[in-house]
Amino acid sequence: MSSQTCPECGGAMSYDLSTKHFTCKKCGLYVTREQLYDIKMKVRERTPDDKRKRRQMQDDYLEWWLSSKH
Repeated sequence: MSSQTCPECGGAMSYDLSTKHFTCKKCGLYVTREQLYDIKMKVRERTPDDKRKRRQMQDDYLEWWLSSKH
């Protein structure tokens, strides 16, 4: 099977034959083949504005998370 990349973070995904799920080694996304396909289709359908909003939300969350650790 070809290697998959995570649609959320771009990390490498491994396939567990016993559970029939893909797991991202970087962010921990745990999905079935069908769920992975659906997520990838939704990512392709996003407009550039949607991607900017999502990135801004991620940046805001990271800033909040890091500031709450002090």
